[in-house]
Amino acid sequence: MRRPRLLLADDHTLLLEGIRLLLEPEFDLVGSVEDGQALLAAARALKPDIILLDISMPVLNGIDAALKLRKLEPSAKLIFLTMHSDPDFVAAAFRAGAKGYLLKRAAATELLTAIREVMKGNHYVSPLVARNALEPLIATSPRGNRVFDNLTPRQREILQLVAEGKSRKEIGAILNISVKTVEFHKSAIRRLLDLRTVADFTRYAIEHGMIVAER
Repeated sequence: MRRPRLLLADDHTLLLEGIRLLLEPEFDLVGSVEDGQALLAAARALKPDIILLDISMPVLNGIDAALKLRKLEPSAKLIFLTMHSDPDFVAAAFRAGAKGYLLKRAAATELLTAIREVMKGNHYVSPLVARNALEPLIATSPRGNRVFDNLTPRQREILQLVAEGKSRKEIGAILNISVKTVEFHKSAIRRLLDLRTVADFTRYAIEHGMIVAER
């Protein structure tokens, strides 16, 4: 019987190694990547059954990567393994196509259970996540200022890359768009969010889980 193919995406090398040791006896670990853009390329090439990913990843955050993966590899089941327990992040992950969501501090005890449940066609949410975490998904009226809802996917990509210190030219090369297009989106972001400096962009990205503060 073929073992499920699993792709890992996280920029914490030590965590990846620990997960690898935990999962190797039961799953075929086909690859590991450390940023969201590399995840998209690996998913296309490796065709995994399961993708285990973080929210805060360089170049492209996990939520926006998940939205793209839903179109690129719709059969792959997405499980978020993250430090973010805020209900807004949980809701954003499931709206992006997640089948499971658990916290890194519970990985040793919950990860195998989460993957098995998702492989059965069920959803899994860590008990450590607040009980009302999924309420935003079923609310009858929209909530204001939801994480990731204020900007378009392209604007979020550019915001994250600006926050990571990339120049307009570097952003254009990464996203395969012109410098003028980058500046157009940056101007729109400034107007929408009242962000003026790179420090403002970085602060916003950290607060919304796109990147993590320097370790």
